[in-house]
Amino acid sequence: MQVGMSVPRAKAAATTPRSVTILGATGSVGTSTIDLLRRNRRHFRVEALTASSNAASLAALAREFGAAMAVVADEGCYRDLKERLRGTGIEPAAGPAGLREAGARPADWVMGAISGASGLEPTLAAVAQGRTVALANKECLVCAGSLFMRRAAAVGATILPVDSEHNAIFQALTAGPRSDVTRIIVTASGGPFRTWTREAIAKATPAEALRHPNWSMGRKITIDSATMMNKGLEIIEAKHLFDLRPDEIDVLVHPQSVIHGLVEYRDGSMIAALASPDMRVPIAHCLAWPGRIDGPAPRLDLAKIATLGFEAPDVDRFPAIALARRALETGNGAPTVLNAANEVAVAEFLAERLVFDGIAALVEATIEAAAKRGLMREPASVDEALTIDQAGRALARDLLPEIASKA
Repeated sequence: MQVGMSVPRAKAAATTPRSVTILGATGSVGTSTIDLLRRNRRHFRVEALTASSNAASLAALAREFGAAMAVVADEGCYRDLKERLRGTGIEPAAGPAGLREAGARPADWVMGAISGASGLEPTLAAVAQGRTVALANKECLVCAGSLFMRRAAAVGATILPVDSEHNAIFQALTAGPRSDVTRIIVTASGGPFRTWTREAIAKATPAEALRHPNWSMGRKITIDSATMMNKGLEIIEAKHLFDLRPDEIDVLVHPQSVIHGLVEYRDGSMIAALASPDMRVPIAHCLAWPGRIDGPAPRLDLAKIATLGFEAPDVDRFPAIALARRALETGNGAPTVLNAANEVAVAEFLAERLVFDGIAALVEATIEAAAKRGLMREPASVDEALTIDQAGRALARDLLPEIASKA
């Protein structure tokens, strides 16, 4: 099943444990997934776990859950991992080949939570096996959305959205036929700078940008929330997940982060999905789908919250949303270049080599330069997507001194 095409009715949860692989087990989403597995041990067993470079934590998790395989992306950490797993029977591996092998392992359900473009190949390896893939990696759809969803459809893989916004929309889509949907609305908290002036935002420090008012997330996605690039990327994701036109996808700023997504139907009905701002809610939904499991997230007390607020996004103070829409409308390789340039820009900002408003400026300059150099072709394969990604990164780095001097 491809998300957004048809949503089957829920059926009884399986009585045998579901085998699970977590690509990115030590990151923010991976840690939340692990918490749910600990609370529901009789329902799940672990097939494979991966991490970027934290061999100690990865080995401890693999031992705890009796995983068949543990993979560290950094090949320099392989010896440490192998030593920590000595005598356990758990197979250690490292590097891109190891990540691909982990993705292809015989698991019923795979969490795709490796951040960045490096998550594309191992997640596609899981898709190629026809698995149920819970997708938390934005870059799979931003860098190669058409390719990714075509491959999922070709082998009958199920793609479940983990992002709270897309997961909310996925649940709200059960209210009526897809043909009756007129638009979807992705909500945004507005990030830490929602009420700041443009002049103040331009001078924001990494420490200020990392103080998200509602969510606890990794550093990169927290900066994306501050620029609101995360909403731009989610617009691109939504297009591919739910087979929508760009004009059928709206963004609404909702500071309380209680409503995560809405679906509007042709009769004027609007269905909203509400939950506490806790990633364990959408992860639990995907982990048990099409059934449900108990979740530990705080329950909403709407009487205590009392008021829910909404605002239109300000694209003057947050130009990243408009940049992402332009990339989506341009199509072909433009979203791939957008994502590549944004990853470079965010890393430079966190390293204090680029000011905050230089992030969007560098992304825009990279897209314009890429168009002039003919880098905007539609990736027809994973290799082509990664080639465009690397070219976009190189171009962003080349433009960095010029943008940094202007900002």
